[in-house]
Amino acid sequence: MNPLLERISVDPNVCFGKPCIRGTRIWVSLLRDFLAGGMTVAEILVEYPHLEQGDIQAAIAYGCG
Repeated sequence: MNPLLERISVDPNVCFGKPCIRGTRIWVSLLRDFLAGGMTVAEILVEYPHLEQGDIQAAIAYGCG
């Protein structure tokens, strides 16, 4: 298992069970949509300073799994 995926949480009581960055309510799909729309990792981290680069990498890895 990819260790980055430990950063992802799926809990039916949080965000309707959608995959989120652990400890947040930020959906993996939101981060992937930002990237698909042309945002850079650096731009996302400016908008969400409590995230780490590894969180973004985890969102990418989750979608590839």
